[in-house]
Amino acid sequence: MARKVIMDVDTGSDDAVAIMAAMLSPDIDLKAICTVWGNLDIEHTTDNTLRLVDAMGGDIPVYKGCHTAMVKYLVDDRVPQKRRIALDADGNEIRMHEPELKIPKTDRKPEDMHAVLFYIDYLKNAQEPVTLVAVGPLTNLGHALRIAPEITKNIEEIVIMGGGDKEANITINAEANIWHDPEAAQIILDSGAKVVWVPLDATHAACLTLDDCKKFREINTFPSNFAADLTEGRIAVHNVTQPLDVPNAAAVHDALAVCYVIDPTVLVDLKPVRCFIGLKDLTEGETIIDRREGIIEPNCYFAFSGDRFKFSDMLCEIFKLGKQL
Repeated sequence: MARKVIMDVDTGSDDAVAIMAAMLSPDIDLKAICTVWGNLDIEHTTDNTLRLVDAMGGDIPVYKGCHTAMVKYLVDDRVPQKRRIALDADGNEIRMHEPELKIPKTDRKPEDMHAVLFYIDYLKNAQEPVTLVAVGPLTNLGHALRIAPEITKNIEEIVIMGGGDKEANITINAEANIWHDPEAAQIILDSGAKVVWVPLDATHAACLTLDDCKKFREINTFPSNFAADLTEGRIAVHNVTQPLDVPNAAAVHDALAVCYVIDPTVLVDLKPVRCFIGLKDLTEGETIIDRREGIIEPNCYFAFSGDRFKFSDMLCEIFKLGKQL
């Protein structure tokens, strides 16, 4: 039976691949998509999400969410982001997330209800547990769990793309989604819900290559070709700013979180751990794992690696279900 899923996204290139996979997979019953700020401002992440749902021919409701963090920007003493600028061979800036996805505009609008209120209403009244796949800053869920902590009773698990053990990408210790709203991440860890982390350690190991993009193009559906476009763009940026161990490869982080919901074995070395979120100074946004065995009870599951060949094969099989061109 397909798992009921709500996605929380900041679309974004890798979010787009994740959304397409979730919409196409017969193992996922995608009930709604909530948007949040993060890769881009809330207007762009929402518009990109609506465009993609329309391009995929779907009828998934989209709920516009929070435009900034719960606490972080109320003070001005937080650790600043230091973005590395990537330039192509002609000296032009290339970005991991263009403000607008290169797909047609849409007249589709977000639902009238705010994403935070949608979570509370939906989860209070759900007849069976729902899996939440959060692949942006965790602001929407942080607010919802603060307002109505009882909604955890209808959450099967919260799958978070974020954090890292040995990997970081926005500061020396932090991954972007968690750094953007560390307080929200800690609220989720304290909620009592089952939490599964899909961190940079897993997404970098389960990277996609130019050869994978070639396989996508051979499938020749809209989602396979668009995923190839997005992944090739990500590879160009990775090669300049954060080369991976595999040549000409990129992490397509958010899609790995969706593939975990379909087949958990795509994550490797998934272990129960006790994790805390750093909230200030150089630890801000860091996923800190307590390694004192036997002293503290685990509060989540953390994937220390991923299977890149299984990930690629899963996406190929899913994209075959898209509209043939």
